[in-house]
Amino acid sequence: MSDVVKVERRGAVLEVTLDRPKANAIDAPTSRIMGDTFAAFRDDPDLRVAILTGGGDKFFCPGWDLKAAAAGEGPDEDYGVGGFGGLQELPDLNKPVIAAVNGIAFGGGFELMISADIIIAADHATFALPEIRSGTLADAATIKLPRRIPHHVAMEMLFTGRRFDAAEAKQWGIVNQVVPAADLMTTARAMADLLASGPPLVYAAIKEVVRETTHLPVQEAFDLVTKSKLPTVKTLYTSEDQKEGALAFAEKRDPVWKGR
Repeated sequence: MSDVVKVERRGAVLEVTLDRPKANAIDAPTSRIMGDTFAAFRDDPDLRVAILTGGGDKFFCPGWDLKAAAAGEGPDEDYGVGGFGGLQELPDLNKPVIAAVNGIAFGGGFELMISADIIIAADHATFALPEIRSGTLADAATIKLPRRIPHHVAMEMLFTGRRFDAAEAKQWGIVNQVVPAADLMTTARAMADLLASGPPLVYAAIKEVVRETTHLPVQEAFDLVTKSKLPTVKTLYTSEDQKEGALAFAEKRDPVWKGR
């Protein structure tokens, strides 16, 4: 735990809170701490799901700390093992991550948010990619957003940097759910508990298949999966959990997942 990145274990769920007043902006040292935090989550066999949120009720994260930038921190700084914010480039993160967006998610904070697998937003949350106004590139969003929402909507957001609300984010499928602020963490924890009760080896396979096949023609993607060329798929298909799933179905009982 650090002063700016707080962690709490709740069974198989790790809650990570970016708490860097006043606005939860991220500088290089904070990013490195976040990367180390999520790498430790990835490597801990007892943890199955993570929730990422921001401290307070106004900011999830506005992105890069511009005060640090003004002091000389550059975009090519060492942001740690997971890239900016600890999630965007973390290799082999094959566990579900939920973003609980408690307020403003701008710029790099927006990009951090869309690095999660499931996004739940408070109804007062707002979003923007304002990099265009400072003459720089929202690199992760430019890569990811046109692949996830209608092309012309993504391009407008990138070109204008306009602010939009949680209802519009839900309309375009950027977030999964919009809930009252008072219900945000309850909703995120319920989702995390649901996922933590599920089969971790299947989650790992899902994440690797999505990550490794998005750019491939469909038949090449099928070949990777059906011929067990991906490590997580090979592990799953030869696992105790694979047998347990079939046995539990045949015996009409809930499966007991062991992650092996």
